[in-house]
Amino acid sequence: MKLKVYTVDGSSCTEKEFALPQLEEGKGVAALKQAIVAYQANLRQGSAKTKDYGEVAGSGKKQGPQKGSGGARHGDKRAPQLYKGGVVFGPRPRDWSKSINSKMKKLAFARALVDLANEGGLNVIERFEATEPKTKLMNAVFSKVFPKGKMLIVSEAWDDNTVLSIRNIERVSVTDAATLNALDLVAFDQVLVSEQGLQKLIERAQ
Repeated sequence: MKLKVYTVDGSSCTEKEFALPQLEEGKGVAALKQAIVAYQANLRQGSAKTKDYGEVAGSGKKQGPQKGSGGARHGDKRAPQLYKGGVVFGPRPRDWSKSINSKMKKLAFARALVDLANEGGLNVIERFEATEPKTKLMNAVFSKVFPKGKMLIVSEAWDDNTVLSIRNIERVSVTDAATLNALDLVAFDQVLVSEQGLQKLIERAQ
């Protein structure tokens, strides 16, 4: 598959052939869906908790007489219908995590990578390079490749100057080729990856 390859400064580009995975129409779509659900589930903390009847503070004494007061019938102040009473069927701490096997994870990653390339959202740059830690330098490069919108940049490895030049650009997110997953590829419409980084992604998808 041919992809645009930009120069280091983003001023010009050429098309170059890359050996992206060859997938049949529709293959891996179900795996991609399951992988995204699993990644999102694994991001949930599962720490939400409410206090039930036995955990709230308060006396167990009945609020008033059952009959004859002219008011409603109530039990003690911990009853769920009263202010600061217990919560019925509220959330409790739980583990939301899901697991997927390595074969499905690889297929989902390949499907997401190929779809992004087919949609024109995957571009390549020779390498990310900043001679000094200045945001203006890298921002100028990104403005030439993707002038607007959020974008994800991927490289095999990062040096300090480049990271310091990128971190204050609000619309840009940074990751490396070893930890990129299918959810990242789906979450961003615009991805800029270094040539070495793309080779690493192709190896992971095969």
